Amino acid sequence: MLVSLLLWSALSCLTASTPVVSSFSHHLQREETKSQNEARDSSLSIKSQGSFAFAGTVVVGANGDTWHADHGYVQYQIPLHPRRYPLILWHGAGLSGCEWETTPDGREGYQSIFLRRGFSVYIIDQPRQGRAGQASKGLPAIPDPTPIESILFTTFRLGTWTPPAQPQFFAGVQFPEDPGSLNQFFRRGTFHGTGGDRLDWSGAGDAYQLMTSAVGILADDIGPAVLVTHSGGANQGWGAAMNSNQVKAIVAYEPTNFQFPEGELPAVTGPLQPSHTVPLQDFLKLTQIPIQLVYGDNLDQTPLFTQAFRDAQAFVDAINRHGGHAELLHLPNIGVKGNTHFLFSDLNNMKIADLLSSFLAQHHLD
Repeated sequence: MLVSLLLWSALSCLTASTPVVSSFSHHLQREETKSQNEARDSSLSIKSQGSFAFAGTVVVGANGDTWHADHGYVQYQIPLHPRRYPLILWHGAGLSGCEWETTPDGREGYQSIFLRRGFSVYIIDQPRQGRAGQASKGLPAIPDPTPIESILFTTFRLGTWTPPAQPQFFAGVQFPEDPGSLNQFFRRGTFHGTGGDRLDWSGAGDAYQLMTSAVGILADDIGPAVLVTHSGGANQGWGAAMNSNQVKAIVAYEPTNFQFPEGELPAVTGPLQPSHTVPLQDFLKLTQIPIQLVYGDNLDQTPLFTQAFRDAQAFVDAINRHGGHAELLHLPNIGVKGNTHFLFSDLNNMKIADLLSSFLAQHHLD
């Protein structure tokens, strides 16, 4: 099962028979949640903000006409007195940079949280996705929407859902359980701007090379920065760090694919695509920066994340075996329970943000 394909299919629309919470009424609910976040008591001070396209190619037709494509998109905000390293936030499969902007129930996301903490924040939409959707390859046929949101609900560990029964959230889950928030969550997907290789997160396809190269170019343009990735986007993050010495650390939230030196690939033990192998000299670039992998709760409830967590441990072991500095943080082991696959936007995302701040301080990256 390809998580990115599931996201695109299920997030395209809700079934016609599903009642939809009005955007206005949910906006009112979101306004009420503001008091839950103490950071909203103070205003944001921004020195500059903007957006631009990065990397990309130009296709030239036989008549000399052109098509600009395969670029990424980045929006940025820089505070009045920025800290040493900015954060580059890279979304997961089938999503876009919006997952870092705000939570499904309207609380502040990492964009504002870390801007308040003095970090410049760069949020990307990777090539061929979201606001960077122009591709150099033809668009695929759009499949009929398939009602499979129950699979997403279960796979990403919000709880269990076996239609026609209603979804059941896990006890103590750190996800808002109101209908409006779930509606917002299901509408966060984006269309993929090209076909099958776009869905290949293992590193074998053209899309992997395109994305790692593009974000490596962005890192070179921004300068020294910390890369924060989510889910399927993490695999390209490893590659981007190999392409640019400006990536000074990586924090990966629930990565699902990994890089290993040639000859050290672990056996495939679940539904995920095999991880990617690279020459040892490339892999050793990952040993030169601190790396933290963070996973939430209820991993044993889905084969996908059971495998991902096992592979994550093998990845961390490989980095440290070759002299690196990687750590695997399983939140329940430190008493933080109930987190889903979207832990940075869960109800306790301020606590998750505090853990990131601690990691940055520990490694003198702030």
